[in-house]
Amino acid sequence: MKIVAALLVVVAGVSCSGGPEPAEAGWTPLFNGRDLTGWTPVGSAVWRVEEGVVVGGQDGDPKRSGVLATTEAYQDFELSLEFLIDEHGKYNSGVYIRNDAGSAGQSTYQINIGRGVAGEYCGGIVVRRGKEIEWLGKGDEKDAVRKPLAWNSMRILARGAHLEVDLNGVRVADVTDPAPKPRYLEKGVISFQTYGAEGHAGFVKFRNLRIRRL
Repeated sequence: MKIVAALLVVVAGVSCSGGPEPAEAGWTPLFNGRDLTGWTPVGSAVWRVEEGVVVGGQDGDPKRSGVLATTEAYQDFELSLEFLIDEHGKYNSGVYIRNDAGSAGQSTYQINIGRGVAGEYCGGIVVRRGKEIEWLGKGDEKDAVRKPLAWNSMRILARGAHLEVDLNGVRVADVTDPAPKPRYLEKGVISFQTYGAEGHAGFVKFRNLRIRRL
């Protein structure tokens, strides 16, 4: 019995030992939890790191805009993240994918991080057609999946013209762009938007950011 007990203690000690979990195959962290290494602020928004979380905020002139963009470009990928968005006014945020480097605006597709009260549905997908913006999918149109003032998980899959968005484990968008421009399918940076204008001042937070190339 003493030998068995000793073995159990050893096994328990090994299984409960500290240290980071091994990274899942193919996944790469996008945020080191300390600073904005690997990211570039573009435009007038203010971005910072607080207690291991990326925080963005903006207010003022509605013509101003700002994003936090990856320094690397991505084409087909799966992106996993968690976000928390302010409930102030009509404030909203979003994720631009395959965006033009150095651009503070939307170049191709945006996955919306918004709220029903602002008419900006979370998980909705919008595409820029010249000067026009077209909704490919409305996402969480009833604002029933997103948790207000709480952390929400989001998964974004981009494979060619096909886009998927899961919000808190619920598929809220699954669309294929019927008329993509060639540029929309090329490599581009991933940019987090914080939209601040008159009546839109607020903040958005991101954490647990990781990506897997497809």
